[in-house]
Amino acid sequence: MSLIAVSNAGAEFGATTLFSDITFTIARGDRWGIVGRNGIGKTTLFKLITGEQQPTSGAIARSGAVRVSLLEQHRTFDGAATVWSAAAGPFAELLALEQSLARQAEALGSDASEQAMARYSRDLERFEREGGYEIAPKVDAVLHGLGFDPEKARTQPIAQLSGGERGRLGLARQLAAPADVLLLDEPTNHLDLETTAWLEQYLRELDATVVVVSHDRAFLEAVADHVLHFENGTAFAYAGGYASFVTQRAERRLAEQRAFDKQRKVIAAEEDYIRRNIAGQNSKQAKGRRKRLERLPRLSGLAGDGGVMSLALRAAERGGDQVVVTEHVDVAVEGRTLLRDFSDITFTIARGDVIGLIGPNGAGKTTLLRTIVGERQPQGGEVKVGGSISVAYYDQQLGNVPMGKTLYDVIADLRPTWGRGPVQGHLGRFGFSGDSVLRTTNVLSGGERARLALAIMMLTGANLLVLDEPTNHLDVESIEALEEAVEGYDGTVILVSHDRALLRALVTRVWVLHHEHITDFPGTFEEWETVSAERAHAASVTAAEEAELRRVHERQKTARKTEVREKDDRAVRAAKRAVEEAEQEVSAREERVSALTRALEDPELYTTPEGTKKAKSLGAELDAAKRALDKAIAAWERAEAGVRGQDSGVRGQGSGVG
Repeated sequence: MSLIAVSNAGAEFGATTLFSDITFTIARGDRWGIVGRNGIGKTTLFKLITGEQQPTSGAIARSGAVRVSLLEQHRTFDGAATVWSAAAGPFAELLALEQSLARQAEALGSDASEQAMARYSRDLERFEREGGYEIAPKVDAVLHGLGFDPEKARTQPIAQLSGGERGRLGLARQLAAPADVLLLDEPTNHLDLETTAWLEQYLRELDATVVVVSHDRAFLEAVADHVLHFENGTAFAYAGGYASFVTQRAERRLAEQRAFDKQRKVIAAEEDYIRRNIAGQNSKQAKGRRKRLERLPRLSGLAGDGGVMSLALRAAERGGDQVVVTEHVDVAVEGRTLLRDFSDITFTIARGDVIGLIGPNGAGKTTLLRTIVGERQPQGGEVKVGGSISVAYYDQQLGNVPMGKTLYDVIADLRPTWGRGPVQGHLGRFGFSGDSVLRTTNVLSGGERARLALAIMMLTGANLLVLDEPTNHLDVESIEALEEAVEGYDGTVILVSHDRALLRALVTRVWVLHHEHITDFPGTFEEWETVSAERAHAASVTAAEEAELRRVHERQKTARKTEVREKDDRAVRAAKRAVEEAEQEVSAREERVSALTRALEDPELYTTPEGTKKAKSLGAELDAAKRALDKAIAAWERAEAGVRGQDSGVRGQGSGVG
């Protein structure tokens, strides 16, 4: 069933045409990935789909009842005060009804009239029918999946959140809200690897249509079954995932180039005939051919790669083999220890190796990088950088881009002997041409500042690159250029990134930051993914059980809040004992799953063949524990339903006596 149909749509701003002639259809259950360079119109297309803007040409048809959800750009959260209330904002009416039910239940203790009981029963039936019992578990599960503590979130003020946390909260609100079509704009920004994996699983299982703008190629491959690619002022639709899109795009481009070359040969032959015969014996035929040639629709050749970043990284000096040495280093922030006794790991690696530093958000990856490059002192111990080592640090906050200067002056200050031509030529490699080099850095977009930061880094000639989330703000084409540049770099690299495609392509050694400790894995990131598959499996089991467990806990709390009155009835007491026993069984099974998950999450388990073998055994135990937990939850649901049935009967008898 078609939900949204885009037909020959175009968007113009003044004299500028952003895009034109875009045609594709979004059907129920589709997973669309939208890719293309920054500034080409992807976000504008979202606004056309929601109806916030109207196309300047073509049409967009939406199914009458379709509910479309787009992440708020300003993230005001409707004036919500706490993190939890902001995430649950779309359910405000049902949550107000839940509070009303609690007040009614309390009042029934003194007024159990038929009218009061009827109102309570009516509101309770509506609360259940509209999914009231599922709201809190769903919001809790989404918050937890995106890195928030659901219990803490109920009292945590939004004002305390960082920019990245506000972004994740906005995503949580959108994922929890009821919608038929989710429009997600760069949802993996500010997410670590584990959270991104959770989001992939969530979207795959979500009963909704998803349209996502993303530069994360691995994420797109895992989620999308259609791709819309913006290029050359329009967009082309492809069926299949990201890898299929790459293949189909290459085939389409090859076919277009062949058709263009063939037509060009035909036109050249016709023009030659016309030129030779226009004034001669065959003038009539020549004039006829000229008219046909004038009416011939001309194909265009493939557009060049103008605007694609052209990055080249070279180390001016080779540097020594021992790049960095750490001795009993402790790293802490505001009294919280992030890394303890970091020792005996040295950068005695071959030139060209790349270390991937991975770990959850807040574990201390950026703080460790800043300690290594000397921007902050360790809490204890010592970090030594080799004497022949020169460091270039790409800060994810883009702090190395000087503010208040023109782009031209930024490069000219770094290369005072260069003339205007070389300065402009260097900026041109990063997509800045013409008068754009006279813009000040204050007015640059995030993507433009990222490209300028890389343009600055390219001039350093450093033999140690420290890259902290370098793909943030970059489009797919620029990420591919960065990947190619690092691949050809002849120095050492420390890379923090949530882009698994980049990590798989580049990393030759993995550091896993986990619980104040670094695990050194002497292999590629792809090998780490393979040997630690049970670690990822444990996370997916936890995510799968989370919503069920939170639903159990929420029903327990709601049952306590709405219990009308006690009665010394044997059947009621027996039903409640059954619930208590079932709750104890659920708690025991839950603890077993948690214990196995904690064991499987330890990175040290996967650094030896024996550990990997043990992980497989623990993974099998976890599956068995999950099945036992599922049975315990089902038993609790049956017992809880029995209590509600007994309580309902007691209330009915009580109201009849009155």
